[in-house]
This record gives sequence, structure tokens and C-alpha cells, in this order.
Amino acid sequence: MPRKLLLVVLVALMSACSSGGGAELPAGPDLMKKASEAMKTVTSATFSIATEGKPKVPLKKADGRLTSAGDADGTLTLEVLGSLQEITFALVGDTVHFKGPTGGFQRLTRKELAQIYDPSLILDHDKGVPQLLATAADPRVEAEEDGAYRVATTFSGQVLGTMVPGVTQGVNGTLWVDKATSRLRKVELPLQDGTVTVAFSDYDAPVTITPPPAG
Repeated sequence: MPRKLLLVVLVALMSACSSGGGAELPAGPDLMKKASEAMKTVTSATFSIATEGKPKVPLKKADGRLTSAGDADGTLTLEVLGSLQEITFALVGDTVHFKGPTGGFQRLTRKELAQIYDPSLILDHDKGVPQLLATAADPRVEAEEDGAYRVATTFSGQVLGTMVPGVTQGVNGTLWVDKATSRLRKVELPLQDGTVTVAFSDYDAPVTITPPPAG
């Protein structure tokens, strides 16, 4: 084969290889199933909930830590009768220790808390994130961003309400699944008059939730 023709063939082969080098995106349903199972192995996580605009949900902000055993602590900012109230909480076993901007800690039972908002259910296999991912409708993997897959999907309103109180209907939103671990990084929910974003980090970090000191 003449040298010039050989060079042409080599260039053509290299071009073909490079053009097909982009990784194929996974199928949405397969990724959601894998992510749901991955979230069931989580032992602990840090979570944050933030709002932009004025979405019609009572929970405006939250930051905290969760364990798979159901304990949790952190702060919640809730809209109560038109004003924002920041609440510090520690949920240990069946007892919720909480305090507002003034005064000391008070107590509720977990059952009483569930009537308002129980953040510890976020990692629950049947009611929390694993179920949210398992019931995601028509998931479409749109792109890979910063080591995560961006997925457009429709979330179940019933399951969303566990994570974001006040949401009762299905929402067309976006989520990001970590490529390496298949765990959820972030959920973005466009609601009426605003957006709610839920983010997770520090998976499986050592976490011990303890009740606040008495008095």
C-alpha cells in the first residue's frame, strides 16, 4: 500500500474512533432502579432544602443530618401564620426535642411530629428517597454533568410530600445521580411561584444524634 494511502487510512480510522468515543448515557428506568437500590444502602447523610421565589410550601429552608436508623437533627425554617420561624430539632428514638427562636427545648413524640413534618423519613426505604426514585415516571437521562447524570422525570406527589411538606401533586422536575455511586445528589422541583431544591452530601459519614442537654 502506498505511503500516502496508508496515511489517509490511518487518519480515517483515528477519526472514526474519536467520533465514537463519547460514553453512552444509561437508560432512565435502569438508572432509577439502580439509584433506588443504592440509596437503600445509605447509613447516614447530610441534607439541605432551599427555596427560591415564593413556592406555596410551608417549609422554606432546612439543614440537617439523617441516619438510616431514623434519628435526625438540624434546623427547619417554617412559615407559620405568615411569618418565618426557625426551629432547632433533634429526633432521637421516639422523642423529638425542638426549640423556637426563644425559650428552651420542648418535646413531642415521633407520632405527633409526623402530623407536621418528619425529616427522618427522607431515608426511609418505603416512604423516602428510595421510593421517590423507584416511582419516578418517564425518567429521561439528558446529560452528564460534573460526574453526575442529569435526569428529567415526573415525581409522585404522594412520595414528594414526605420530603417537602405541602406538595400533594406530581411534579415535573430534575434530579442528579452520582455516576460513581448511583446515589442521589440533588433534586430540583419547579413549583407554582418558585422552586424547591433538595441536596444531599456526606453519605455514610459517622453520625451520632444525641438529645440536647436538659434545662
